[in-house]
Amino acid sequence: MHFECNIQERFIVVLMSNAGGAFTISSLIIDRLSACDQPAKVHVKTWEDETVSYETLNFEVADGVATITLNRPENANALTKRMGEELFDVANTCDWQKDIRAVIVTATGKMFCAGGDLKEFNAQGQDIAAFLTATATPLHMAITRFQRMDAPVVMAVNGTAAGAGFSLALSGDFVMAVPEAKFVSAYTASGLTPDGSSTYFLAKHVGLMRAKELVLTNRTLSAEEAQQWGIVSRVVPADDLMAEAGKLAASFAAGPTKAYGGSKRLLLTAFNAALETQLEDETVSIAQTSRTEDGRHGIDAFANRNKPTFKGQ
Repeated sequence: MHFECNIQERFIVVLMSNAGGAFTISSLIIDRLSACDQPAKVHVKTWEDETVSYETLNFEVADGVATITLNRPENANALTKRMGEELFDVANTCDWQKDIRAVIVTATGKMFCAGGDLKEFNAQGQDIAAFLTATATPLHMAITRFQRMDAPVVMAVNGTAAGAGFSLALSGDFVMAVPEAKFVSAYTASGLTPDGSSTYFLAKHVGLMRAKELVLTNRTLSAEEAQQWGIVSRVVPADDLMAEAGKLAASFAAGPTKAYGGSKRLLLTAFNAALETQLEDETVSIAQTSRTEDGRHGIDAFANRNKPTFKGQ
């Protein structure tokens, strides 16, 4: 199977098949082509055809839980343009693949993510602004997808989270961290402003004045301090991190997935919507979830004093 395209600037992309058989373009940009006179043939590979491999992360799905593992330990899992593209790709998969009902994001090595790869940035010379735009954009789309999809996202922070790693951790629905983890904004130390959603989530988590302190002074928080400030949900021993994250994700994967998604999206607007708007959104959402299979089953189970068994539908 292939698609024909005849546009001046084109991208080779991987396409994946959803449960209904329709094809959607994934975010993973393999190569940019220059213009040519002949239409390009873009060959389609579906998720079912073969396992998609990534350069900067590992991606596994088991028992309804997707695990995304940043995998550049030799470079402190620093964010590259490629990693941003791959995060967007797996975020899309987690969104549309119906058997994924919870997500864990973690990393290999001693650090969660040291922020952007400044060596890669510095190598761009005068093109750095365009390069940073191309790097931040897919990262931001990935974070948006994580926030708006139904599946809850558990951040399992295995070490220091700085810069973009700090921002990524902040965007989780539930954040676990090892006692040795450190949290630091770090952007202004390099003469840059934050990206990756930290200016959106940080003030909501800790308050505006504390957010300014962390961003402007680059104060480093321990895992315990981060929990006290509202950045971390739970601090767990390093040996138990993945087991505890897995237990929580498994409980989410067995829960009412549509209700989780609706609740996440309602809470996104909690600080900026007018009261009447928020109440109307709540009305629409609770009515919608009451029509889902899980909603009807949950009401019936509660009314008859039975334990519900949710299917995520």
